[in-house]
Amino acid sequence: MNYPETPGYKKRGTSKAAANSMREKSPTLRDRVLGHLMFVPDTADGCAFVLNETIMSVRPRLSELLKLGKIADTGKTEPNASGRMATVWRAV
Repeated sequence: MNYPETPGYKKRGTSKAAANSMREKSPTLRDRVLGHLMFVPDTADGCAFVLNETIMSVRPRLSELLKLGKIADTGKTEPNASGRMATVWRAV
């Protein structure tokens, strides 16, 4: 399987190692993120908080879900933990 069914990477080395380390966990986490978004639209930070996961593990799952056509941008934004505006996602 290839991206987005499995974690992707842009550069060999640490990026590839990180993607490979998530290979087994990513399908379950992707399903958990999608399950959350089926009930309430949310940002990546919001998903990470609700699921008790790191933003660094949730954000790539959102990219995968978007590429798979399972989520969409609501057109709304909310402030994230850094104070910047973040996309609010919803399940399709």
